[in-house]
Amino acid sequence: FMDYTQAFAISAAGMSAERARVDVAALNLANANTVQSPDGVAFRPLRAVARTPDAATAAFADFMGAAESIGATGIPAVPAVTVEAADVAPRLVYEPGHPFADAKGFVAYPGVDTAVEMVTMMSATRAYEANVAAMNAARTLALKALEIGN
Repeated sequence: FMDYTQAFAISAAGMSAERARVDVAALNLANANTVQSPDGVAFRPLRAVARTPDAATAAFADFMGAAESIGATGIPAVPAVTVEAADVAPRLVYEPGHPFADAKGFVAYPGVDTAVEMVTMMSATRAYEANVAAMNAARTLALKALEIGN
């Protein structure tokens, strides 16, 4: 007997993480050409980071032991997705007539790499689609198992 709730939970966690990646990449792209907010704070690019509980202190052997002990006893630890500011230098553009230009005529824009953000969006979208396909396959298997049981 297979517990399909594990497959559903894993796919749902994956979809949630990939959606966060798409949302963050879209936010970065939307703010790529902003200079600063009215209160003088400039936008900092963000990153969606997925971490499993106790990932900072756990060794690889601990993860392997946890994976082996899961079996049919429960659902594996779901990674928590956090949004963190990326430590990226601003992009300086020479625009001497701009109202926010410095003494040398440079305007500081957020250090958003549009190519990286687009690749992140595409790969996250593909991973999301893969999780949807896995969830649909698990659903189909569960329905077939119920048909066989009748």
